[in-house]
Amino acid sequence: MSTILEKIAAIEAEMARTQKNKATSAHLGLLKAKLAKLRRELISPKGGGGGAGGEGFEVAKTGDARVGFVGFPSVGKSTLLSNLAGVYSEVAAYEFTTLTTVPGCIKYKGAKIQLLDLPGIIEGAKDGKGRGRQVIAVARTCNLIFMVLDCLKPLGHKKLLEHELEGFGIRLNKKPPNIYFKRKDKGGVNLNCMVPQSELDPDLVKTILAEYKIHNADITLRYDATSDDLIDVIEGNRIYIPCIYLLNKIDQISIEELDVIYKIPHCVPISAHHRWNFDDLLEMMWDYLKLVRIYTKPKGQLPDYSSPIVLHNERTSIQDFCNKLHRSIAKEFKYALVWGSSVKHQPQKVGIDHILNDEDVVQIVKKV
Repeated sequence: MSTILEKIAAIEAEMARTQKNKATSAHLGLLKAKLAKLRRELISPKGGGGGAGGEGFEVAKTGDARVGFVGFPSVGKSTLLSNLAGVYSEVAAYEFTTLTTVPGCIKYKGAKIQLLDLPGIIEGAKDGKGRGRQVIAVARTCNLIFMVLDCLKPLGHKKLLEHELEGFGIRLNKKPPNIYFKRKDKGGVNLNCMVPQSELDPDLVKTILAEYKIHNADITLRYDATSDDLIDVIEGNRIYIPCIYLLNKIDQISIEELDVIYKIPHCVPISAHHRWNFDDLLEMMWDYLKLVRIYTKPKGQLPDYSSPIVLHNERTSIQDFCNKLHRSIAKEFKYALVWGSSVKHQPQKVGIDHILNDEDVVQIVKKV
């Protein structure tokens, strides 16, 4: 393991030494590709097993969505979980109080949302320091990340944590690169640029592909991409997760400082200890999770508004709704009656491909 870490350190040092200009772009692109390959080896070592996941780290997924608390030790993650979900997570005034993943669950707008208090991350976690690797492996399974920061300590913490998560292939508040990439058996590298490129040229693309031993591929760049974007697409193991930055301990700063904090994007100032601003936090969490509530209506009865079926806003067809209820329902499906904003008439008869909106009411009619 130390040899991989030594190689990573050597490449990072060389990248820091190299001046960025047109002449060195190919060399830097090659170094970035080598670095990405070494990082992948560090996350999942060769030789199968890859070691135990760590006692008590992975927690069974429950509810409609999963939110992970990430942060340095002693920033108030455990206090936040205790006050949000009513779950006791050991709280103390010293660092590293939480040593395993502590799960909790809250019900918000009818959806059950699982909260995970992850142990504190230290600098160098991506290189295997502390138990960072297990912590970040659990963070990769979350639908949303709460990055808990101490507002007394500068936003340098935010930068360090983002760097650690980036090293593990987690991209926060970003969309996947709009690059088409397909390997081929023959025909060489076919590069197609839909817009002028400021960094990637045919030589640099071939250099990066050669590092991955890819000599035949179709690539279409649909926007002005960087070598990092291309490497992310080739690696194919990147995860894109929305993130909300929680600036905790606002009870210890002035109103003027609070005004400055509010201008930071994706950020909510809170006090976990005094339960300040939890309403804003939960509302923002709901927006970032992009959940849609669908109510069921049994024949001849009123709709059940107490327990909605919760879907993600990218998968809201009647078929997704049926599958969430039970796998067998889609096979027996005849048509559905829908009330709500997704239809023109109340009710309207729709097929299995109809796309539902938030708070629609659905009655399924099966084949006889």
